[in-house]
Amino acid sequence: MHFQYTDGKNKDFIQLCHFLDDFLNSIVGGEENRMKYIPYNTLDDINNVIVIYDGNKPVGCAGFKKYNNKCAEVKRVFIRRGYRERGLSRKLMEVLENWARNQGYFFFILESGEPLIAAMKLYYSIGYEKIPNYGQYLNMTDSVCMKKTL
Repeated sequence: MHFQYTDGKNKDFIQLCHFLDDFLNSIVGGEENRMKYIPYNTLDDINNVIVIYDGNKPVGCAGFKKYNNKCAEVKRVFIRRGYRERGLSRKLMEVLENWARNQGYFFFILESGEPLIAAMKLYYSIGYEKIPNYGQYLNMTDSVCMKKTL
């Protein structure tokens, strides 16, 4: 396994995000149940991305984007089926957090949800704490927003 630093235009990252969307649709009962979130998951402003490769095969990804001068927002965290439960997501988040810290960020924030059981378990286990919903998620009762000091 190797980690490649890239950006939101990376073709493998884009492909993995399509797999992530399919996965999320399967959890919540279809894209129609995610419509209010779709505008906030575009890749246009995600300039910092890590893709995990098994040889030449992209198997996982995560990115972050600037939220303000001290804080970045984690976006599009995903590990392909068959590669889960190997500690890859934990390592991916560690690498992502270090990258953000080296760029001068002090905090990570993210939005997730209770139906994403494995994701929520991961975030809590690596030190993220639930915070009041922020920004576009303020009135989205299905959202769970979290924060971590880097």
